[in-house]
Amino acid sequence: MSETVLVLGASPKPERYSFKAVQLLKEYGHKVLPVNPYHEEVAGVKCVPMINTVSDHVDTVTVYVRADLLKNDIDQLIALAPRRVIFNPGTESDEMAERLEKAGIATEEACTLVLLRTGQY
Repeated sequence: MSETVLVLGASPKPERYSFKAVQLLKEYGHKVLPVNPYHEEVAGVKCVPMINTVSDHVDTVTVYVRADLLKNDIDQLIALAPRRVIFNPGTESDEMAERLEKAGIATEEACTLVLLRTGQY
């Protein structure tokens, strides 16, 4: 089933996992919205500058920013009201997960790339 996926912290650098996630999500048929205020596109997909500029319904947000940076965006993320938020390795935050879950948003600590490749996405 195809989803709309927001990639928070998407990087234009091909060696970064967030870049690979944008590519793989596209490959698997998902609509991808990379968030990066400093770049026009990531992996050939036009970036959105901030979470609050997204007007589409978002099913999943996959996080590639540290918890201390996510704190700046948590209210926008809650207002977006995705079905779930995936904390990729290195982005885990009990505090942020608790805030999201209190808002009715499911959270998961996992690697988006592994979830996709193993059919668990």
